[in-house]
Amino acid sequence: MDVRGRRITVFGMKDSGLAVAELLRRHGALVRASDVKPRAELPDFDFPFVPQSPEALEDCDVAVLSPGVPADLPIFEQAAARGVLVVGDVEAASWFLQGPILGITGTNGKTTTTALAGHLLQTAGIACQVGGNIGRPVAAMVEASRRDQWNVLELSSFQLETTRTLRVRIAAVLNITQNHLDRHHTFERYAAAKARILACQQPEDFAVLNAENEASAALAAQARGQVRWFRTAGPKRPGFWMEEGWLLADGEPFMPASEIPLRGRHNVENVLAAACCAHLAGAPLEALRRGVRSFRGVEHRIEFVRELNGVAFYNDSKATSVDATRRALESFDTPLWVILGGKDKGSDYRELRPLLASRARAVLLIGAAAPIIASHLEGAVRLIPCGDLRTAVETAWREARPGDTVLLAPACASFDQFSSYEERGRFFKTIVHSLEPRP
Repeated sequence: MDVRGRRITVFGMKDSGLAVAELLRRHGALVRASDVKPRAELPDFDFPFVPQSPEALEDCDVAVLSPGVPADLPIFEQAAARGVLVVGDVEAASWFLQGPILGITGTNGKTTTTALAGHLLQTAGIACQVGGNIGRPVAAMVEASRRDQWNVLELSSFQLETTRTLRVRIAAVLNITQNHLDRHHTFERYAAAKARILACQQPEDFAVLNAENEASAALAAQARGQVRWFRTAGPKRPGFWMEEGWLLADGEPFMPASEIPLRGRHNVENVLAAACCAHLAGAPLEALRRGVRSFRGVEHRIEFVRELNGVAFYNDSKATSVDATRRALESFDTPLWVILGGKDKGSDYRELRPLLASRARAVLLIGAAAPIIASHLEGAVRLIPCGDLRTAVETAWREARPGDTVLLAPACASFDQFSSYEERGRFFKTIVHSLEPRP
């Protein structure tokens, strides 16, 4: 898209907004910035600034929304009705991004699978760069992009709902379970946002779908590209699956599941999905095995922090949904002290009752969602109100016994007490490393 001379307002001036504003200006757009925060509370930039309001859309040709800005706000719906093009930062960045896109979405596992897919391609000697929701804005990837290089992108529902022309050559939908209902309002709208990863595919492209997740598998009916499956419970052709302890590619074994260095059956799913995507992008099976074996995971995803006096501490701050917390709980067979809470996203925490009843010594409640979680879990497990993360960690440490595990897997967003799940996870690790051994 030619943006030269077009008047574009970028809404949301964090990393993604800043990156796309700079990109659009380099390509000749007349850019101004907007945010709900006052100018004094925002990062330094040299764009004209207008507070987020209808005035920010006056004399505007294009509105570009950062992922944190809801597209269904009345000011954007009214602007679209007047003919203003309303898109997200990923869509805007894609106008200039060179090279094919390998995109990964899903409620859980996106970050691990995206990082692993990039690692597998690099292990195979295939040029790629990794970014998107994983931390590096797509707009910041444009300058380094090349026609012969894969762009491996983690894509959230917030990013996908505002795409129009984004073509994802290899698109994986890992799973779709209830999440972000505070933003999307209904599960159907949330699932539809995820499904947009397939919207602009062509017959020569690929849709990699989870045969064991109903909502992901259902997308096969609307896929324009060629469907490839992954599953842990035996054959599903064409695709990748696990059978009798081995990972197979269309029936050809390429590694034993026991060699996967990540905890939990959900990570077998992630490995199968990443391996299928990387293989479609040209990685041979032998490189897949080497790449999986050498992968050490990502920060904040069931990340081992420390063992102290026989008590293990794990950081799963990225578990911001009930389903992600369920998967974390299933990864341990030791007695658990589970830290839950944060900003509620309209979740039903009752789904965790059976697992917590059978595996947890106690749940330590933090953050704004603590009363809701307590009402959903009452009677299933011991509940300890703690308020904040430091109190929760120190309480668990005082009461835990050798052989126990303290697990941060909050099932909530972080934005009540932290700026991001990364900040929450790093603070957890700082607290854990400050603990003194027992005499």
